[in-house]
Parts: sequence; structure tokens; C-alpha cells
Amino acid sequence: MNRILFSALAFLLAFSAASAGPVFKLLDPAVTSGVVQKVRLQIVDGGKVMTISNPQVRVDMGPDAMADMTVVAKVSVVNGTVVVETNLSAPGHWAVSISGVVNGKPVRGSVVVTAKKKSAEAASPPPATRKILYYRNPMGLNDTSPVPKTDAMGMAYVPVYADEQALKPGTIRLTTEKMQRAGVRTSDVTRSALAKTVRASGTVAADETRQAVLSARFTGFVEKLYVAQTGDVVRAGQPLMRVWVESPELLIKEADYIGSLASGQPDHAASAASLLRQFGVSQSELTAMAKSGIPTRSLTIVAPASGTVMEKAAVQGMHFATGDTLFKTTELSRVWVLADLSERDLAAVKKGQKASVHFRDAPSESFEGTVLLVYPQLDPATRTAKVRIAVANPNARLRIGQYADVTIAVPSASGSVLTVPVAAVVDDGTRQVAFVAKSGGLFEPRVVKLGARNADRVEILAGLAEGERVVSSGNFLIDAESNLQAAIKTFGPKK
Repeated sequence: MNRILFSALAFLLAFSAASAGPVFKLLDPAVTSGVVQKVRLQIVDGGKVMTISNPQVRVDMGPDAMADMTVVAKVSVVNGTVVVETNLSAPGHWAVSISGVVNGKPVRGSVVVTAKKKSAEAASPPPATRKILYYRNPMGLNDTSPVPKTDAMGMAYVPVYADEQALKPGTIRLTTEKMQRAGVRTSDVTRSALAKTVRASGTVAADETRQAVLSARFTGFVEKLYVAQTGDVVRAGQPLMRVWVESPELLIKEADYIGSLASGQPDHAASAASLLRQFGVSQSELTAMAKSGIPTRSLTIVAPASGTVMEKAAVQGMHFATGDTLFKTTELSRVWVLADLSERDLAAVKKGQKASVHFRDAPSESFEGTVLLVYPQLDPATRTAKVRIAVANPNARLRIGQYADVTIAVPSASGSVLTVPVAAVVDDGTRQVAFVAKSGGLFEPRVVKLGARNADRVEILAGLAEGERVVSSGNFLIDAESNLQAAIKTFGPKK
């Protein structure tokens, strides 16, 4: 009852934001399906035709619960008349919704258009006049009858028509009502650049090219620490600690340096100074010894590079030996993100590609990075390989070990290719099938050969042609019907 009432009111009803206001008046209540048509309507207020600005349009199958079955539409305004150009792909009722601004106020309304079959289709014989070859079992069993009958449960046998038998095996015919109930939607087979997006997770790591280690080059004791904790930021040449020299070898080299200066042997003194620098003696210490003329047992050790102190083994009063690690620093203005890339995506990612990196503590903030390296080894347990991405780290915002979500946009390698939505392909494990929408509610199965894909579309190498329409929603129901029809054709009437 509600559906009958809605249909009766659909051609007259137009609604807006207010209870009293502009009325949407349909000028073309019926058009032809399957071809591009112009649907005209006017917005009337108090008997006066109003002009709408910034119009937006949506056309979907309605009012029969098919708001998800939309078609492409273009809207324009000609002398106050709203013109919607669209192709209503199937017969039935279609809702045309318009929104925009009239006299500075937002308005919104809809009208319902009836799409009728093209004349050639309308002229086709009704089901009652189609030639019936035989009747098949309604449950799909291998049982046919030359005359109408019912099975043991009282279900009527289904007629098999001659024109259906002439179709390609698996082709089915659906009524508009059945398509609406099943939620059947179609999409065009188009050419487009099939850009791919690769996603991976990873962690922040230190840039190995910006790490430095301060190791002891002689034996001694730590007298005083100038940098006493990890996390401190130091600059190159900044004093880190004061040490007492225990090494006789270093003391001998100091005496050799001072003696060379005193005896007027500048070349020998320069050579001795160079050896002392290799032991970590700074230029300021060499200048102080040259002035005093006395070897020193107390030396100041400075930072070899700027960065943040990541490890500090040195403790005040400790004894250290040659080769002991005393400090480790890392310059954090740039870091690496090491992402785990799936094996199937390895061929798509190359050095130099740009990556977008997001972090869990601020998901709305994006960092741009550059792929530096795809590691040559594959983890046999996870079937992933590491990808090194360089990311700028202003103000040390990112932390070592932090989780990251990585997105790498991979451009299409072959330019424009033939594509369909991923959902348009039914894959049973042995073959891939798409259903081509024909006129008159026919759907023909096509075996297709697939190429590259991204999250939304897949490349078609064979089986479809540009401009055809394929089922992109409800195709699993159509696939079941198609398999049933193909099976029934193998039965045939009993001899």
C-alpha cells in the first residue's frame, strides 16, 4: 500500500528544507532507458519559476529501495529550467535529487522519473507469446517435462524459452524488480592510469650515517664528566669529560712533542702533534702544553660530532682501557623509517620514490619521505623485506623505535590501460568472470584475463572491450543464476 501511495505522489511531490517553499516540478515524467536523455524540471515558488545556482544532482534507482544504484549525471540551468543529462540504464523508477541555492537560501528536492524500454525492446513479444521448449524442475534437478506440471512439493516447473536457449551459455535475463531487490549495479569498462598504492608498517630508526662513537684511545681514569646523562644534545668539539692519563705511551709522545718545540724542530713537532691528535688530544691541549713546556696527565676529551647522546658508558671515577666505548651520539635532524614490505609489492617500489608516513601519536600529521633502499634479503617467516625511507625530523619530533604507517604511491608503468572495478570480477580460483550488461535485462558471462590492480580497479588484458558495462554489485547472485542456467542447458528435455 505504501509503495502504491509513493508512486502516485512521486510525480507531484517535491520537497525542500522548509515545509512551505519552492516546489520541484517535473517536465519530463517518462524517458527512454539505455540511452542518454535530458530530464527537465523547474523550481516553482508561488507560481513563479525560480532560478537555482550551484546545482548538484544525484540520480539513483528509486523509490524501490535502490538508493545505492546511481548513474552518472550532468546538470545545467537553461532559462530557469534545470536540465539533467543522464543515461537511465534500466527500465523502472529513478529518483532525480537536486540541491542548490535559490534567492540565497539552500533548497533540496527530488522528483521521480519513469524509464521505459527502448522501442525495439518494447516491441518484443510478451512472455506469453514466446515459444516454450520444455519445463524444467524448479529445484534444478535433471528432470524436465514437455507440459506444465508441479513437483512433489507443489512447486510449478519453470518454462524454458527458445530465445533463451539461443543465448551464450550462462547468460541470464533479470526483470527490473529482481535487479532492484538484488542491488545490481553496473560500471563502465574504461581506460585509466592504474596507479597503485603500497601500504606497510614500520619503525623509526637512527640514520646510520649520522652516528658517532667516542672510544678510548689510551688507558686512564675519568676525573670529571661535563655531560653526565643520556639525551643531552652536544655539538662537535664540546667538552665531554676530563680524564687522567695512565698510558706511558701517550706521556712519551707528549714529551717528544714538547722537546721538538724546545729544540727548534718544527717539522718533528708537527709530526708529534699529529700523533697526539690521533690519541684524542685536542688542539687546545696541544697549545697549553706548548706554552707550559710540561707534559700533562689531565686531558679534556671533546665530542667528535654533533648529536644527541644515546649511550653513556663513562662514569666519574671509572677506569677505562684502550678500545672501551665511552659515548655514542646520533644526529636526529633526519631519521630512517624501516618498513616491512610484502613480497608481492617488492617489484613496485624503487629507490627515489616518495612516501607518506604517519605516526600513531598524531595520525592527522603527515611526513614526506624518500625511499633510499629496498633491502636485498627477505624474511622467510613473514615473507617481507625491509624498505629504508629517509624522513626529516625537525625539532627531534620523531623518536627511535616509534611505530609508523607508510604509504607509497606507485605510478602506472604502462600508462592508460583497460580497467574495471575490482568488485566486477568473480574469481572462483580457476577462472575470473565478469558479467556484461546487455539490453533487455540480459547479463552475459565473460571469462577475463587480469593484469595489475590497485585497491579499487583491476586491469583487463582480455575478455572485455572499452565502453561495455559490467556488473559491479550483486554479481554473486547473477553468478549463481548463470551457473544454474548453464547447468540446466546441459540437461535438455528428456527424449
